[in-house]
Amino acid sequence: MTRTRRLLAALTATAIGLTGCATTGKPANAVHEDQGPATEVRIGYFANVTHAPALVADARGLFEDALGEDVKVTVSVFNAGPAAVEALRGGSVDIAYVGPNPAITGYVTTNGALLRIVAGSTSGGAQLVVDPAVRVVGDLAGATIATPQRGGTQDVAARAYLAEHGLTTDLTGGGDVSLVPTANAQTLQLFTDGRLDGGWLPEPWASRLVLEAGAEVLVDERDLWPGGHFVSTNVVASQEFLGEHPESVQAVLEAHVQALEWLRTHPDEAAGLLNETLAETAGKPLRDDVLDRALGNLTFTPDPLAETLATVFDDGLAAGTTQLPLGIPEDGALDGIYDLRLLNTVLAAHGDSPVDAAGLGKDQP
Repeated sequence: MTRTRRLLAALTATAIGLTGCATTGKPANAVHEDQGPATEVRIGYFANVTHAPALVADARGLFEDALGEDVKVTVSVFNAGPAAVEALRGGSVDIAYVGPNPAITGYVTTNGALLRIVAGSTSGGAQLVVDPAVRVVGDLAGATIATPQRGGTQDVAARAYLAEHGLTTDLTGGGDVSLVPTANAQTLQLFTDGRLDGGWLPEPWASRLVLEAGAEVLVDERDLWPGGHFVSTNVVASQEFLGEHPESVQAVLEAHVQALEWLRTHPDEAAGLLNETLAETAGKPLRDDVLDRALGNLTFTPDPLAETLATVFDDGLAAGTTQLPLGIPEDGALDGIYDLRLLNTVLAAHGDSPVDAAGLGKDQP
């Protein structure tokens, strides 16, 4: 069996942004004939604790075990969701771990032709951390705040929150608060150098700024959602790959569920394994206190929390980071985005409860 990993540098938002993409021209419900198992499966994820199930599945060889020894597994590591979805669009990735906003944008800008959300992965793990001089949200007027990538999940959350509090942003970094797309690995140094006033960041970067650079938490995104639950990472598959190789997608989901179970049942080992993997993919391990804090802010679950997706969609539209192609109405734009049938088949085999698509797709095996 073969595994290949590619470390992909962050691309600028203008180069890979999906906000103005035209549709692919493919029918939204194109029928792809089942061609049996794929000979190669290309998987993308981020070197973030929010993508711990992917990190675990990769490090423990679960993808290879589930797919079989004759299948080549290629793993690409991205900085943020829009880049991963663009790779999906370009055909260099088949399955990716991404946040809800890039998944939505990839879906609606292609009129449903590009992808389906096939599983949930992670809830929580995003905070607005700031210079201690910022005491209340109004103090952010004139501030420069980092987000991982324009149109990404944290970027949209930041824009929505600031708008609710009367602070404007725009897609060029202007407005009352300048939101600057910044590679996660650069955020800590820029904050330490005084070139950033903070960031709306995923874990472990929020914890790094707090524990290594003295930042303080202004907003924990969990506090903005009923019950404290919101989706931060989903698993998506290209519609073409899902239709042509459903057995391979199910095998990846089997590895994904096994990784979720391992994280739940081996909490002590998980921290060490994640740190080893992050050291390989991100260049250095995390401090133990940073990793402990980051993991404490996360919940790993196969449930995509579909009932929250409409709010995420509305926030993206309001922020201008999600743009519908001409002729595509807002009402019903997300219909069909989920295909959870293979996941529920895997969950049933593990004796777990099924997850629900909240009327936005298929969930019955």
